[in-house]
Amino acid sequence: MQHDKIVVGLDIGTTKICALVGRKNEFGKLEILGMGKAVSEGVVRGIVSNIDKTVDAIKKAIRQAEEQSGINIGVVNVGIAGQHIKSLQHNGSITRASADNEITQADVERLTSDMYRLVTPPGSQIIHVMPQDYKVDYEEGILDPVGMSGVRLEGNFHIITAQSTAINNIYKCVTKAGLEIDNLILEPLASSMSVLSDEEKEAGVALIDIGGGTTDLAVFKDGIIRHAAVLPFGGNIITSDIKQGCLVMQNQAEQLKVKFGKAIAEEASDYEIVSIPGLRDRAPKEISLKNLAYIIEARMEEIVELVYAEIQRLGFQDKLAAGIVLTGGGSQLQNLVQLAEYVTGMDTRIGYPNEHLGKSKIEAVKSPMYATTVGLVLAGYRSIDDRLAQRPYDEPEQNYYRAAPETRTASVAAPQPAAQPQPQTQPAAQPASEQAKKSSGAGDFFQKIISRTKGLLIDDFDDKQY
Repeated sequence: MQHDKIVVGLDIGTTKICALVGRKNEFGKLEILGMGKAVSEGVVRGIVSNIDKTVDAIKKAIRQAEEQSGINIGVVNVGIAGQHIKSLQHNGSITRASADNEITQADVERLTSDMYRLVTPPGSQIIHVMPQDYKVDYEEGILDPVGMSGVRLEGNFHIITAQSTAINNIYKCVTKAGLEIDNLILEPLASSMSVLSDEEKEAGVALIDIGGGTTDLAVFKDGIIRHAAVLPFGGNIITSDIKQGCLVMQNQAEQLKVKFGKAIAEEASDYEIVSIPGLRDRAPKEISLKNLAYIIEARMEEIVELVYAEIQRLGFQDKLAAGIVLTGGGSQLQNLVQLAEYVTGMDTRIGYPNEHLGKSKIEAVKSPMYATTVGLVLAGYRSIDDRLAQRPYDEPEQNYYRAAPETRTASVAAPQPAAQPQPQTQPAAQPASEQAKKSSGAGDFFQKIISRTKGLLIDDFDDKQY
């Protein structure tokens, strides 16, 4: 049952490394059992740059989650992001044996698995294959071909690749921390599972996850993911701008951004000033909140424009009825919704990961900054694309994969009883061969052909049975 299965999500981010332990309750909602968090010092813009520091942070986060949940963690779902993430469109096809039989889920999965064998640029690796639509015997625009009849099954796929070195470094860090990776999931896809509703995905929506080192984009239309991208700009670059523009320390710049930052300068007062402690034997420094807002607005406007340019490049700027959903730690900046609406002209809201959350003792997990981690936990219970997991979680896949070994055992064991009487059949076959040597008539010649053809048909039938 789903509520007996416990899933752990591990978000290796630029500013924090977070681990969440969750399980489904009797109502199908996600219940968070424990959370662990550690400062991330070995990750830069979503890419691991220092393995030892990252391993230490993972161990710390996992230890906290284990203490809070009372569960020993061994397997995790891990997110991946970074500028190295690339996406491309590709078409594939398979030819089925007969048009009389219906197209099954196994045919769709075979076509999808063929896409993982594509030749990618050196140093890159396919991490996700997302079906867009299918074509059955040249009939286009089919979203779910299961149950249809046809010989040729084609599909358009959105393929996401990542650098092999980045993947290997993540695996190395998680392995050194004493864990195993169950699924490696692109972070914007994980965030979409926790933040977006099915209605929004159907109507068309752009999810923008503003993290510390990267800004992730995922575009949905007709319930299908159409595009995913990662931009190498996030909340940390705003902190760096404040540090340089106001001549303050890095931690002071972060506090100014979180406590007093606004994404629209006109909303800040001209007369409000914040005094921060000066360096040793120096007077406190006074910072105008108006100037602070100008610095933040300039950089946030640039980030939103870059994301909107990506949406325009796809041609989806007039097709997303649900507009934009902002999530991630950077989305908590004041007046960011108004800035995004002003730049893009699209409806915008803040996405909270409470779409699938039930009652929990840990209320902090409902913050947008934990959207990715909650999505990584949800990925253990449902597929990113529902068409790739047609049946319910309890019955189809578990029963199917349990039944498969039994079927194979039965088919392998079946010939054994048939092989035992062979010594009895051989003596009967020997006189037939002796008769064949004695006789030279045309009837015996045709009898040989018929018996050999019958043997071939039996072998072919046995192969199909297997």
